[in-house]
Amino acid sequence: MKPFVARHAARLRLPQITGAAQRLRDFVQDLRSLRQPGGPATDPDPAHPADLRVASWNLHKCVGADGRFDPHRSAAVIAELGADILALQEVDKRFGRRAGLLDLAAVRRNAGLKLVPVSDVPSGHGWHGNALLLREDLAARITRMRLPGAEPRGALVAEIDLPQGPLRVIAAHFGLLRRCRTRQGHAILRTLAEGAQMPTVLLGDLNEWSHGPRSSLRALEPAFGAAAPSPPSFPAAVPVLALDRILGQPAGLVSDVRAYASPLARVASDHLPLIGRLRIGAVAQHAASG
Repeated sequence: MKPFVARHAARLRLPQITGAAQRLRDFVQDLRSLRQPGGPATDPDPAHPADLRVASWNLHKCVGADGRFDPHRSAAVIAELGADILALQEVDKRFGRRAGLLDLAAVRRNAGLKLVPVSDVPSGHGWHGNALLLREDLAARITRMRLPGAEPRGALVAEIDLPQGPLRVIAAHFGLLRRCRTRQGHAILRTLAEGAQMPTVLLGDLNEWSHGPRSSLRALEPAFGAAAPSPPSFPAAVPVLALDRILGQPAGLVSDVRAYASPLARVASDHLPLIGRLRIGAVAQHAASG
């Protein structure tokens, strides 16, 4: 058997088969981790009334699983999320003047969220499709990042002064190629190293569902810790891949991350939104220690 394998290794594409098998093992491990039986664990840091709800959603340019462009439906899902801080991906047209696609008035009226201005185009919503929406009483100092890679990608870096202390929010959409995602992760780390030390949450479509040895998420581990299983968010109708992430540092900053799977969310985009709890106690503790 071995001589046969040696003669036909190229035709059998063994490296690709091995890689696919590893990704499948990672996926099965994710499912097992997310579906572990047993009672709820004791929470060492229970919910605080001031905790914030953070969310991320690739809204697929407001085109749903039914192929219908419906910005009002997208706005309705955003209102359902009840988020205080929301990162959105694919909010603008991809070509031409990259005009924004959301009904911002409906979002502000029904969700109480305002768009942080970042576009160079008067009618645009985002930067390389990334947008950040905040609760009305929150304000941010924002920087736009160009992410390296084979296709135009970007990220938004916002610093928010909360009553409990400063918070950094990074909204990003990583590329389709693993080598590009790895470079983009390193670029995020360089930005963190150059800025002030503060609690940071990274939200977005990172286009990586594996957390194995070859995962591009490994690039983020120095800041956000080892890649852990995340709720599947793609495709929205029957989610099996964890393409979207909410990561926090220091450890414990973000908890209770889950995919939001209302009937409307399942048809409004090809991704489900992710929501999570930002522990305000971790922000206050960092501020006190600094």
